[in-house]
Formats: sequence, C-alpha cells, structure tokens
Amino acid sequence: MIDKNWQDEELWIVTASSSDNGSKEGMKAVTPNRNPYGSPTVTDEEIKENRVKAGKLATQMSQFVGVVSHLFNHVQKQVQPQAGIQLDEITLTVEISSEGEIKLMGTGVKAAGKGAIELKFKRSSPQIPEN
Repeated sequence: MIDKNWQDEELWIVTASSSDNGSKEGMKAVTPNRNPYGSPTVTDEEIKENRVKAGKLATQMSQFVGVVSHLFNHVQKQVQPQAGIQLDEITLTVEISSEGEIKLMGTGVKAAGKGAIELKFKRSSPQIPEN
C-alpha cells in the first residue's frame, strides 16, 4: 500500500435540503397523511453526496480564516483607540457545502442538526519569557 499525501485523501460531504412546498414563513403546509405540525422530512432526492479532497477543504478553510482574521484585526484597530477596549473572543458558525466551500452562517440560519461547525477564536495570552 502506498501512502498518499493527506491533501489527496477524500472526504464524503453529505448535504440535505428540505422541500419548500410553497409554504411561507410561519405557516404550515397541509400534506395528506402527514402531521402539519411535524418537522419536514428529507427524501432521498434531496440528499446530495460529494467527495471532496482534503487539500481543497484545507485551502478553503485557510482562506476563510485569513479573511476573518484581517477583518477583525481591522475592527480592533478602530475600537481600541476610541474606547480603550479590546476584542477578546469571536465565535463564528460555518457550514461546508457539498462542493467543499466554507460558508459563514448568518442571523436566522438554524444550525442545529445541520452539521455546522463552530469556530471559536480567542485572544492569545502574551508569552512570558522564561529566565
């Protein structure tokens, strides 16, 4: 057996989407023989499976974290001189698409049970030199 480079390894990404059935926010669609107050079910047609190389995921995550880092570094430079405060911790929720794209989940997106990943960034402690 030949050892592969880890970036060439593949991961299965399984995504699912529930059908809309034309219902509006806050309203329940009535479907025969189905509980109108239950959670929507996902059928086989709505499940998508893709293989994505680990290297592609690593590149996507590195780009995402790099952009977020620069964004919050810029925000910190604006806040500190004005108020004497510092940004100490940031928690973001991301999702991986079936194509391996890293997407920031915004307000109103329900992450529970969707396989979202929570990224928590904390300010590092200053290193104390050893004597």
